[in-house]
Amino acid sequence: MKTGESTHPKVSVIIPHWNGIEILDPCLRSLAACDYPNLDIVVVDNASTDESVAFIHREHPNVFVIKNSENLGFAGGCNVGLTQVDSELYLILNNDTTHDPGWVGFMVEEMQSDPAIAAVQPKIMSAQDPELFDYAGGVGGLLDVLGFPYALGRIFTTREADDGFYDTPRDIFWASGTALLLRGKALEEVGRFDEDFFAHMEEIDLCWRLHNAGWRVVNAPESKILHHSGWTLPPDRYQKKYLNHRNNLMMIIKNYPFAYLAAVLPARIALEGVAFVFSALIRDWKRMAAIVMAFMWNMTHPILLFKKHREVRKTRKPHAVEATLKRMYGGSIFFQYFLNGRKRVRDIEE
Repeated sequence: MKTGESTHPKVSVIIPHWNGIEILDPCLRSLAACDYPNLDIVVVDNASTDESVAFIHREHPNVFVIKNSENLGFAGGCNVGLTQVDSELYLILNNDTTHDPGWVGFMVEEMQSDPAIAAVQPKIMSAQDPELFDYAGGVGGLLDVLGFPYALGRIFTTREADDGFYDTPRDIFWASGTALLLRGKALEEVGRFDEDFFAHMEEIDLCWRLHNAGWRVVNAPESKILHHSGWTLPPDRYQKKYLNHRNNLMMIIKNYPFAYLAAVLPARIALEGVAFVFSALIRDWKRMAAIVMAFMWNMTHPILLFKKHREVRKTRKPHAVEATLKRMYGGSIFFQYFLNGRKRVRDIEE
């Protein structure tokens, strides 16, 4: 990295937190060892019921704490930090991560390489299995035309080992909220996280809005962190399944132009039906209930969804919409994975 004040813009790290001193402490200690010279760390506490706030004040006095009176979820917690902290760049970060010392600098360099870049994601590896990419984002998120998210290094439950194949920086569709560097100017244009998502896919929704407004989203594979995936909300919880299904449908309805939505939504709902039948066959009662309740929520909130769609349309640029659609995988990742047996992004892109 070049020396000089201009090469080190202020980066404010926003960490939404709810309980779990044992996972937050390694994260803050790792950030303290970061070699980036212009870094502020902010923990937004979502009304933790343990001694998290007192612990931070005692053990990490240089960390600024914002205390919420209730649990606002990941999206709401992040927005509180984004609203109360003034910075050129914001780094949204999960509390269950640890990091290489130079990881922030590599992301900032990538951000500074083009003023049209609004978001950057590092390489995210699994803390439980460090040789494997993390489920929550791999080396950058992608999206198929039906709204199914996947990532470089991870499709559905299949995760790849890091063999260097994805080490070339590239444009991605979404950057994981696990570690997400955001340009403040871009947030001023398209808005912050949608708090109705509460948790899960709020970062995909944000990145979709950024694309529709003409911004770029990229990865920085040279930057590396470890993520303890599923710490706050384990994958077998009903709430996690429900939020994933509900938010995915809400995101599609919100961001697709109506002309495309009329073609995409019926097919997407049909695949929800396939997922319901498959869940019944394997007796996954939680997912069956989650699918039904997620569908019912979207069906019973038409006014809210229309309002969200209208708000997105205000920041949408016509030329950028077509470019956004081209960034999606034009086929179905569901069929490629389950019918064609293609378990890696490299196999599909070839």
